Amino acid sequence: MLDRRLHLHLATWLGQWPAGPGLHVVASQRRAEPAWDGRLRPALAVDTGQSAVLSVAPDRVEAVRALARRTPARLLAALPEAVGLPEFCVHDGPFRWSVAPAPLPDVGEWTDPTAPGLPPWLRLFDRPVLVVRAPDGAYLAGAGIKRHDAHGRELAVGTVPAAQGRGLARRLVAQAARRVLDEGAVPTYLHERDNHASARVAEAAGFPDRGWRAYGVYPR
Repeated sequence: MLDRRLHLHLATWLGQWPAGPGLHVVASQRRAEPAWDGRLRPALAVDTGQSAVLSVAPDRVEAVRALARRTPARLLAALPEAVGLPEFCVHDGPFRWSVAPAPLPDVGEWTDPTAPGLPPWLRLFDRPVLVVRAPDGAYLAGAGIKRHDAHGRELAVGTVPAAQGRGLARRLVAQAARRVLDEGAVPTYLHERDNHASARVAEAAGFPDRGWRAYGVYPR
């Protein structure tokens, strides 16, 4: 049975869940409003391999449904134009979640995202981020939590090149996932299909590839 928190997250994030077989294009006002970082995500989909929900703004539903019927093989490539934002790009990769993160030791400290020395991507978060620093205080790695809704939180992680290969990212992801679960939500992890390093981090942190897929239209 699907975890209740994940079920509620998908229903809230996409506007509908579950769905019967095939692709279901649904309307959600969330696709017309800024996401966690203040930028639009005008199309989002989760595909289990048997059924999929593709969420778009209400005024784009009919255009996207027609596109899906007419040229299903070109749906992803044509989505930016179909949602009225041809300058945006597409994302396509595994949709992972975990209710049992790997029992890796904690490695980071929760820090205000405005703290000195953090990279720009961590400053997008409005709540504490998880950071590893060198003995001299230099930033080595960090993780942030994208609070999509009360039930689902997506994890993001990054490591500076000089600190890669030490297992910092997997430990940060597992540590952040435990915090999300403690808060009563389910942690998710998305990455591009050809990002093999991120896939290894996810697997090691306890986020298996269940054959689910997430795709959509994102700002560049």
